[in-house]
Amino acid sequence: MGQARDMRRLRAARFLKKLAIVLLGAAIFTFGVHNIHEVTGITEGGVIGFMLFLNKWFAVPSSIASPVLDIICYAVAFKLLGGGFLGWSAIATTAVAGFYRVWESFPPMLPDFSGDPLIAAILGGLFVGVGVGLVVRQGGSAGGDDALALSISKVTGWRVGRCYLFTDLSVLALSLSYIPVERIAWSLITVTISSAVIDVVGEISWDHVHELGEALRERRLPRFGSGKALQPCEERSE
Repeated sequence: MGQARDMRRLRAARFLKKLAIVLLGAAIFTFGVHNIHEVTGITEGGVIGFMLFLNKWFAVPSSIASPVLDIICYAVAFKLLGGGFLGWSAIATTAVAGFYRVWESFPPMLPDFSGDPLIAAILGGLFVGVGVGLVVRQGGSAGGDDALALSISKVTGWRVGRCYLFTDLSVLALSLSYIPVERIAWSLITVTISSAVIDVVGEISWDHVHELGEALRERRLPRFGSGKALQPCEERSE
């Protein structure tokens, strides 16, 4: 009985930890999109970019557009791929919509980077990459992009990375209707950064951090702990 109780507590603790990380990721991701992308007009690709497109031309709030688009993508994926991967994605989608609602109730909480599009592109990519990466690390999806890419891959046989690129470029093409061509370049920077950061956050572990620390320490050792300059002076023979 005691062992079974301990197992239940362990499972509950793991679930709460995963839930907390998913919520943190959703908060970081939506904060960046609302306070940087929507303010500066630098868009993302995929579902995020299409959500911003709807917000711009039809004034559809992100808290409504986000879950609707995700539900459509997940419905297609459910039909093509089955429902095994939908659990944490459903939790993440609900969290994303909730945090959008929270941020929409406040005025922008970051400076307006419209005059510094490179800074906006970099910061926006970092917020999206870290937030989505935390969610993906827990086996979920912060939006319908993953489900959509997997569905396209299933139908076409393309690699998943090519499917992401296809959806990003399609949405960025739509975004040309309200974003000048030169600003789309900043969006490409954002997409590139966010994709790279998602991979890093999704794969990094404390073992990697420890190994990096050890490598840096070993690189410093020759400077401070080796070499004749730091060795005891040899006695002179008479």
